[in-house]
Amino acid sequence: MRISAREWLGQLLDAESFVSWDRPPLEVAASPRYREDLRKATAAAGTDESVLTGEGLLRGRRVAVIACEFGFLAGSIGVAAAERIVDAVERATELGLPLVASPTSGGTRMQEGTVAFVQMVKIAGAVAAHKSAGHPYLVYLRDPTMGGVFASWGSLGHMTFAQPGALIGFLGPRVYKALYGRDFPEGVQIAENLYHRGVIDGVVPVHVFRRIAHRALSVLSGEVRADDAIATNPRQADPTVTIGRPDALLSSSGESAVSRASSSGPPESAADGAGSTADAAWQSVRASRRPARPGLRDLLRHVTQRVPLSGTGQGETDRSVVHALARFRGQPCVVFGHDRAGRLGETMGPAALREARRSMALAEELRIPLVLVIDTVGAALSKEAEERGLAPEIARCIADLVTLDTPTVSVLLGQGTGGGALALLPADRVLAATHAWLAPLPPEGASAIVFRDTEHAPELAAAQRISAPTLLADGIVDRIVAERPDAADEPVDFARRMVAAIGEELSLLRGLPLHDLERARHQRYRRLGLPAGR
Repeated sequence: MRISAREWLGQLLDAESFVSWDRPPLEVAASPRYREDLRKATAAAGTDESVLTGEGLLRGRRVAVIACEFGFLAGSIGVAAAERIVDAVERATELGLPLVASPTSGGTRMQEGTVAFVQMVKIAGAVAAHKSAGHPYLVYLRDPTMGGVFASWGSLGHMTFAQPGALIGFLGPRVYKALYGRDFPEGVQIAENLYHRGVIDGVVPVHVFRRIAHRALSVLSGEVRADDAIATNPRQADPTVTIGRPDALLSSSGESAVSRASSSGPPESAADGAGSTADAAWQSVRASRRPARPGLRDLLRHVTQRVPLSGTGQGETDRSVVHALARFRGQPCVVFGHDRAGRLGETMGPAALREARRSMALAEELRIPLVLVIDTVGAALSKEAEERGLAPEIARCIADLVTLDTPTVSVLLGQGTGGGALALLPADRVLAATHAWLAPLPPEGASAIVFRDTEHAPELAAAQRISAPTLLADGIVDRIVAERPDAADEPVDFARRMVAAIGEELSLLRGLPLHDLERARHQRYRRLGLPAGR
């Protein structure tokens, strides 16, 4: 049984204690059809967006709350909803309040395309900052919680519980069937199964979660209560216990200094891109899928001092990725990315994401830059991937990367599908090849959601602004590295061109103070999708 946002708030919080923090939703660019969808959603759900935020009392304790409303466009998250969520997270952090969030969502709002997709970076970054400040973040997943919402802020809780019988997973069953022509295995994307597999902490109704949250927040507060004094003194509780010894860079105008510094060089412009015709985005999708297109291994043939690495260091490996130390035009770095060589169409599993997090930790510990290369058909869509924590690993990658304490460069080399791509995206500088693209789903999957067929894929590719020139215009990409006219037809020259561009970006970033880079990165992803001047 689905629980509305207001019903959940009513069951979680003390009676009549909820106070809304919501302001009118941010105005976003919308087609007449989308505006009509928004109007109907408001009337049907009784809310002005897909999320409600505010504060209240939980057994007398002041808490901040975020609750999705599935009745509003299936709880999908676009720019306005993401801005409301981030405002609430930041306010909770500023006030020092614990935060309790309850997602229920189909994922990214398809009507807003790739800009909506990358909002998950913004939300994950805000949650990571809240947790880093020492404040609790508790999550209660309601039926259903899918896609980018589960793979970002839905999986970052200090503890995560779910509604009994809730559908929880990475890719929805209908989209899976449209893409693969078969049903997703039954019983996998169910809360109880994910609990038994260790993906979430428990499955309880809301009134039980209220008691659990109260206890957890009491413990996490660090307060010592007089009535627990005996239990908190282990010598008194058990005399046999042995006690051990405690042993972003912004000017006053808001312009990024990274952008200012790079503008003095010769970056390729959108004029080198795929053009502005209606079918240009679909042409790029087709070009990115050519078997002869150069991949990460082709780039690494033109670097120096390459040292290959393998695995997570904890007994897992995924042959769909490449991990190494190297120098790009003399600049040292850790490099990690998808490997298309002989694996066209292979997806990225949980082990690959754990390898990615190893590369992030290695770069941070060694204090050298990290280069991430995106060229993937997406994250693995299987029973095994869901049960091994695919979505939480995507969420942790995004949170780690957006807060990483070292310079970062991300490269969209070809296909950039779904969470597997987003997990490697939020860097200080983002480069893209002419025919690279980024989208929450392949265009065929987006077509399956919007039109319930795959024939509208070319139309959706254009409408969702997934191509490199539109990503540049929307501020997701900083620089386009030209293909002349297609990397598959000039693999060596293109690889050298891309390696040189990466080397230039690394040189630029290493010359800037790290704390300013981190501030600029935070501001970049915080402002993504917002109107100019906001």
